[in-house]
Amino acid sequence: MVSESAPSPSEGGWRGRPPGLPSAIPPPSVPLSFLVAAALGLMACGATLIWSRGYSMVDPTDDQVVAAAHLAMLATLSMGVLGALHQFTPVITQRPMRSVRLSRATFLSWLAGAWLLPLGFGTERQIFVEAGGFFAGLAVTLLVVNIIPPLSVRGKGAPVTGLRLAIGGFALTACYGIVYVVDRSGNWFDLNGHVVLAHAVIGMFGWLGLSYVSVAEKLWPMFLLAHVPGRRRSSWIAVWAIAGGVVLLSAGLLFNVEWLAWLGAVVLATGLGAHLYSLLMHVRHRRRKADLHLLFVLTSAFWLVAGAALALAAALTIGHHHHLGVALTAAAVAAIGGWLLVALVGHAHKVVPFILWSALRGRGVNEKADGTQFMFADLYDHRWAAIVYGLSTTGVGAVCLGFAASISSALAVGGVLLVITGLCVLINLSVPALRLLRSARPERVIDQGASTTR
Repeated sequence: MVSESAPSPSEGGWRGRPPGLPSAIPPPSVPLSFLVAAALGLMACGATLIWSRGYSMVDPTDDQVVAAAHLAMLATLSMGVLGALHQFTPVITQRPMRSVRLSRATFLSWLAGAWLLPLGFGTERQIFVEAGGFFAGLAVTLLVVNIIPPLSVRGKGAPVTGLRLAIGGFALTACYGIVYVVDRSGNWFDLNGHVVLAHAVIGMFGWLGLSYVSVAEKLWPMFLLAHVPGRRRSSWIAVWAIAGGVVLLSAGLLFNVEWLAWLGAVVLATGLGAHLYSLLMHVRHRRRKADLHLLFVLTSAFWLVAGAALALAAALTIGHHHHLGVALTAAAVAAIGGWLLVALVGHAHKVVPFILWSALRGRGVNEKADGTQFMFADLYDHRWAAIVYGLSTTGVGAVCLGFAASISSALAVGGVLLVITGLCVLINLSVPALRLLRSARPERVIDQGASTTR
């Protein structure tokens, strides 16, 4: 029996929605599909790093290395961020996405694009690159259409403004990518190193970084139990300075205007500094004691600082020592990716249990096998979460060392650790919930499921 007042799927609802859960929040399968795919993408990225380690020592811009980078940026980080946006944009704006069907179509399109593009680069098959570019472009279009209604809400502060700008960065990144796909077959453009780096800057900071900075301003108060007094100008500075810095820096790199690139780098650094200052204020005013989640967040911030230092070293070195400069640039990209990856993994240990809790309650599961009520903390093993922290942090460090010092064995170790990280995250955030579902008495599940739909 289904409640007559239950929202339709087009409105973002699902059958058996737990009482009190806002109707704007999508069905659990929507964000979880993205997050599961992100874990698989991380495993594929690690495996590709192992496979391409020899090419990385000779040329960090080789197609095999580019394949690993795209698995990191598209199949892992972008996939995870898309899942977060589908979950938290409705929460932040209190408005649903346009359509659950569009959300599912976005997932399938992005999944195809995020895997076909690296496959095409790694195997040097242009047909896969072109197909991947088509599906990635389709996914971006579907996302923009789907997310316009909630992001059109006014008066929601810096997080919503940042998400609007991030979606613009996502679309611009896709446009760059389409040009590159065309160029691989037509050779119409001069795609040298600084032009490709302009594309990377928009993707890393204008899309992924700005999305994380915006969502984090809502996640930190919730997960750290922190209330920062005052007007919190740092969040606005972070959003606008990151966006402005990306525009200036990418334009400077694209047109090879050195002074403009340096100006953009300074503005971007100002925005990232404001983001770190905001984190410091949330940590200072937190009411929750230090825990593993806080360690994930602080370690993530460390990798951001390390990435900035490596990028500066690369800029000062590449003019008189080209190979070392390119190696340091690759290490900087890896460190900035580590900033986003460690943050994604850490927040996943808070976000996924919340989603699973709603899913289990929606299916009528309210108690553990011993009859006591289950909590968010029961939905993953905390010891394995600590192991995941060590694996992910050490893996990012090994990859950075491998690129910066041209040590192939370090890259191989980093790749292995990232594969294990993805596997552990996938198992640890799914098995406890499956056990809880199996341990629930069938008659109680049926009774509870019926009570939630009356």
